[in-house]
Amino acid sequence: MIKQLLILTALISVAGANAQKQNYVSIKTGETEKQIIQQAANIVPTPRQLRWQQLELTAFFHFGMNTFTGREWGDGKENPTLFNPTALDAVQWVKTMKDAGFKQVIITAKHHDGFCLWPTSTTEHSVKNSPWKNGKGDVVREVAEACKKLNMGFGVYLSPWDRNSPVYGSDAYNDFFVRQLTELLTQYGRVDEVWFDGANGEGPNGKKQVYDFNRWYQLIRKLQPQAVIAIMGPDVRWVGTETGKGRRMEWSVVTTNNLDQQAVAANSQQGMLFKPISDLKGDDLGSREKILNAKGLVWYPAETDVSIRPGWFYHTDQDQKVKTPEQLMNIYFTSVGMNSVLLLNVPPDKRGRVSDADVKTLQEWARMRKELFKTNLLKGAAITCKNGTNMPALLDGNNATHFTTKGADTAATIIFKLKQPKTFNVFSVQENIRVGQRVEQFTVSYKDGAEWKPFIQETTIGYKRLLHFAPITASEIRLEVKSRLNPAIAEAGLYFSSAFPEKGGN
Repeated sequence: MIKQLLILTALISVAGANAQKQNYVSIKTGETEKQIIQQAANIVPTPRQLRWQQLELTAFFHFGMNTFTGREWGDGKENPTLFNPTALDAVQWVKTMKDAGFKQVIITAKHHDGFCLWPTSTTEHSVKNSPWKNGKGDVVREVAEACKKLNMGFGVYLSPWDRNSPVYGSDAYNDFFVRQLTELLTQYGRVDEVWFDGANGEGPNGKKQVYDFNRWYQLIRKLQPQAVIAIMGPDVRWVGTETGKGRRMEWSVVTTNNLDQQAVAANSQQGMLFKPISDLKGDDLGSREKILNAKGLVWYPAETDVSIRPGWFYHTDQDQKVKTPEQLMNIYFTSVGMNSVLLLNVPPDKRGRVSDADVKTLQEWARMRKELFKTNLLKGAAITCKNGTNMPALLDGNNATHFTTKGADTAATIIFKLKQPKTFNVFSVQENIRVGQRVEQFTVSYKDGAEWKPFIQETTIGYKRLLHFAPITASEIRLEVKSRLNPAIAEAGLYFSSAFPEKGGN
């Protein structure tokens, strides 16, 4: 316990004075259901988490030794001379993603084979011993500089599993890893996301490593405090699959039932650094039923990752298997549209360029999204709600403002009356997560004569929900919400897209 408290004190000292006080709460014994629900509704993201959520689209660049061996997981025995991209152009990578509407990219600085894409001082298994640029090249630097040039967020993936390092499986490896992490966090300017996976196989000596995640987290907080620590980290969690599909009920506020409550700081998320959160793969992580027995609650949002190809690294024989724009559109709805951030992998080829096939599908997908969301059919509608306030916020295009209810009302019925009937097949709705995630249930109906006919019945909203369905023509739309506290609905929208089949539904 003393050791944990010492670690906690150190973490608080590097967390910064601006840590959000309501990012985490400890639930006291004997608290009522009403008290617990109110606390859950008031938990909010940290500034770094809010920035990350608003990105919506982030990209992975899986690039490295596997690009040249044709493998997905290297064994660490590769000859560095194999790494030789003939026309590497990191600006082309980053510009491709920016043109497709992405806001941030992450480079695989080191994958499981241990080969480093920067000239590290920690190992000879790196670009410094490759023929590329006569050993003077630095892929990480080129990506970081491209991001700076194009005003894009920059992140790094550093594999904890290292199949090349002779010290993997010993205490010395954690020192080795800290040196690598320090290089990445001090030599390339601002880092916005540090991404760890949980892969933990054997190293060259046949041993597995006990990772010192707490030490790594402290280092990141000290050197790049604005960076979110993702997946095996306290800021962002994995959605649980690599299909591009999230949960229909996705709560960003989840339980921390396995935390030692005496070691939890009420003003930050540091308590999560001691032990991993329990089950994060089920369909329900944060419903009322789940949180009533919680020892603590924390803002811990989901990232949904998927590759544009069957594999994560480039393989020539997959050029004809790139996901179509229509497939990417559906993934957008099942990731960003399910209260998540989409991390789409786009692997550069052996030349060191994003292939034409990938560029083409990304461009068309971006065009489809732009066309879809060009016109909000609710614009100009008359809005009524008997117990509502600040109704214009629903259509002002600003997710930092919101509609809410008077007094202590936790339910609302909002009616949008259009000037004339419109045909639509997409509905969008957002909460202002700066004040929390609150909606537990919402229903959307259209008026057919004197009858209201529901066409959407869902649970959570969160940062954004997107739903598509068979086309409907109507002039009156009703949105009903039931919330944990006063709802904070930031935006609502109706759209039409020919990209979806007549049956609709996601």
